[in-house]
Amino acid sequence: MASTCHLPQHRSIDNSMNNPHKNYYRLYLTIFFCLITQPAFSTEIFRSEDATGSITYSDKAIDGARQIKLPSRAYRHLHQVKKVYDGDTLILKNGQRVRLLGINTPEIESRHRAKEPGGLAAKAWLENQLANRKVYLEFDLEKHDKYNRLLAHVFLPDGKHLNLELLRNGLGFVSIIPPNLRHADHFSQAQNQAEQKNLGIWALPEYQAHPLSKISTDHKGWRRYIGIPRTIQHKRRFTYLIFNDQVNIRIAKDHHRHFPELDTYLGKTLEVRGWTSRRNKKFSILVHHPSALILR
Repeated sequence: MASTCHLPQHRSIDNSMNNPHKNYYRLYLTIFFCLITQPAFSTEIFRSEDATGSITYSDKAIDGARQIKLPSRAYRHLHQVKKVYDGDTLILKNGQRVRLLGINTPEIESRHRAKEPGGLAAKAWLENQLANRKVYLEFDLEKHDKYNRLLAHVFLPDGKHLNLELLRNGLGFVSIIPPNLRHADHFSQAQNQAEQKNLGIWALPEYQAHPLSKISTDHKGWRRYIGIPRTIQHKRRFTYLIFNDQVNIRIAKDHHRHFPELDTYLGKTLEVRGWTSRRNKKFSILVHHPSALILR
């Protein structure tokens, strides 16, 4: 959800400052109010002015808005960890669950899911890192998911970024879902390095890339498939890259701005990473971010 900060009015300042100084003051004052009222702050801020001269600053681009670049700044909050649930989920001392942002690790066995290769290794690594049980949580634009879990980047007191380190060690894979894009570039770089070194899950046969022809017999869990998209189909909510009569990938139209022009993928060998859904005899993979599409 986008956040918006409206410019407060100060008549005494308006009367005593010339226009350039007044505008700078108004900008800094607005940014200050934004920072103190949000747990996480986007580094992309857009300035818009309506016909009456009212100025608004927001993290969402709208027609006529001008982007203002700000230095990266985030707030981190100290918490006590009760236990590690799995490789990407913690339980705090207060009972709140924390889902690590930007990554996904293989599942461990539970009432709801079968275990996946690499799941126990990721959990054991995270438990070892949290021996002292204290962590700092850094939030992005969305603080909770649909399960009411906190969504956070998790840091040790010494500054180690656990989300990032899981990727560097090949214990998980990138799973970026807008609007939570903080650290996305660093995550992709860390994953690429682990993949090139054949670390962790990247050495396991279950996570090797397969041709799309195998999707009908191997479609459970996170997988990698290689194929060539042939056509594009636009519908109300999604754009579909069509590989054949049985397989497509779909991208929400709200996320288009994060991707290159989608027709640049057509006719090229493409690796798709994600989870497959099946309806009748057709398979579809939902893609949220271009980090899940690799040109080969």
